[in-house]
Amino acid sequence: MSNERILVIEDEPQMIDLIRLILETGGYQVVAAQGGEEGLELMRSEQPDLILLDIMMPEMDGGDVYHRMQQEPELIPIPVIVVTAKAAPIDKVLWMNVAQVDDYVVKPFGPDDLLTAVERVLARHAGRVPASH
Repeated sequence: MSNERILVIEDEPQMIDLIRLILETGGYQVVAAQGGEEGLELMRSEQPDLILLDIMMPEMDGGDVYHRMQQEPELIPIPVIVVTAKAAPIDKVLWMNVAQVDDYVVKPFGPDDLLTAVERVLARHAGRVPASH
């Protein structure tokens, strides 16, 4: 269905497995990083079409990862969806309006919620993100 590659940056292996299952069922290629440092390395090497970024991770949290992305010109165009357990409205407002991520999905989420967000963001960025395949 799709050959878009999605990088999942998440510290919980079970959540990586769940997201991988949902996205691969939706026809996407999935690359996963268990933590922020590995996520940044994979961003550079894989040049994914989209990043799903957890906020609360040990060592380097999602905010640090996103901040580092914004300092590397080749990573800036990659769209980011925050996937987090932080459900407070202020968190969503800060990430969407201040950090300007592309979408915000709260855990626990249904498969359709995640796929809809992914499809919406990829459609919005179609043509703006250079294909690396």
